[in-house]
Formats: sequence, structure tokens, C-alpha cells
Amino acid sequence: MDDVDLSGKVAFVTGGGTGIGAAIAVAYAAAGAATVVIGRRAGPLESVVAQIEGAGGRASAVTADVTDLDATTAAAGYALERYGRLDLVVANAGGAPPFGPVLDMTSRAWDEIVALNLTGVWNTAKATVPALVDAGGGAFIVIGSGAGRANSGGLGAYSAAKAGASALTRVLAAELRASRVAVNEIVPGPVRTPALSTLGGEDHGLEERVRAIGEWLKEPDEVARLALYLASLPPDGTTGQVFSLLGRLV
Repeated sequence: MDDVDLSGKVAFVTGGGTGIGAAIAVAYAAAGAATVVIGRRAGPLESVVAQIEGAGGRASAVTADVTDLDATTAAAGYALERYGRLDLVVANAGGAPPFGPVLDMTSRAWDEIVALNLTGVWNTAKATVPALVDAGGGAFIVIGSGAGRANSGGLGAYSAAKAGASALTRVLAAELRASRVAVNEIVPGPVRTPALSTLGGEDHGLEERVRAIGEWLKEPDEVARLALYLASLPPDGTTGQVFSLLGRLV
């Protein structure tokens, strides 16, 4: 994807401090976009910005929790004030809880997981889509999960929230098509990130365990290449679609 040119565009990436979000932010900046990374911890965000700036790119970090609509809206406002527009939004922030039967969860744990993985996508859209429309169109990308499609149990709230985020992707695509905002979902499958520790065990033997469930282990950069491709598509083109890197049919 070295031929993708995002010069003049501004990207907004939630969960941008580590893993997939960080890789997407770096890829967008390398393609020429000014990139704003959003997350709950300042340290990782600042490290991503330093990496981007060290390579000659432009980036800013904003500490914000996507479960808080006001904070997310303020982060989008900062991006607009700093760079004047928004063209690309990646709703990547999310996380899985510990494994366990869904009916054994507390209501607090359920609410927190749904707030992060579903409401956080809605908050991000509320905060950023008006700017995409004002810019004449753009791309809104949701990072989904195979758990939202097929699950053998153990991640009930996460699976339900990711299924809801997938449905929200299609609803937004239908409602925003006339405004030239393309809304698509990426389903990465297992990716070598700190979050994958929820599978249990250390990194040693991780690839073998992933293969045992019919999957393949990806690096964050491999997901970023797909996000870069989607950013390169015309805003009045492909929308409401799922782009999957899963190794299984679900």
C-alpha cells in the first residue's frame, strides 16, 4: 500500500496508543495524513506521536475515554481546531473482559464492556460524523471482532457488544451514504497485541494455540494495511461492508 496518498487529510483514531490503533495511526501518518490519536492513557499516545513525528509525519495526542460523549466530542473539537477538518475516523477503542459465563457477570461489568465496545462507537460517530459531512465526505471505520459473529461462550458481553457495533456499522452506512460518508467494518481475528493475553498464557506458544482454533495470528501492521486500503477508497463507493481477516468461516 505504498502508493496510497493521504496528503491533506486528517485522521482520528480511537484506542490509538497501542496495538491495532497505533499501527493504523502510524500507517495513516506515513501516507501523509495528519493523525490525531485518542486514548485513556497519555504515555502510550505520546509514544505513538513521537514515532510519527520522528518519521517526519504530523500527529497529536488527546487523552479521552470514548465511553464519555462529552470527552469524545471535545477530542474531535481539538482535531478540528488544530487541523481544520476530519476525513478519516477509526473507531478502534475496545476491550474484552475475562472469560466466564455471561450470566455470572455483574451488571457493572456488563455495562462497562457494552459502554466501551458499542456505546463508544456511537459516541465516536456522534462526535466526528458532522465534521466528515462538512468536509464533503470521508471514511468511518469500525474495528469489529469475530466474537460478534460466532462464539462458543465465555465472552458474552463482548460478543453482544461487538455484534451490536456491527449492526450499527450497517445502520450508519445506510443513513450516511447520501452524505458521502463510507462506513465499513474490519474484523481482524487474532492479532498479536497486549489484549490477546485474554486468551490465557504467555506469548510462548500463542501462534500454535491460535492455529488450534482454526485461526492465524496477525501482526497489527497487517490490519493497518487493510485500514489504509479502506481509507483510499472514494467516500461514495464501498459502504456497509465487512472486511474480514478471519481464518474461519463464521
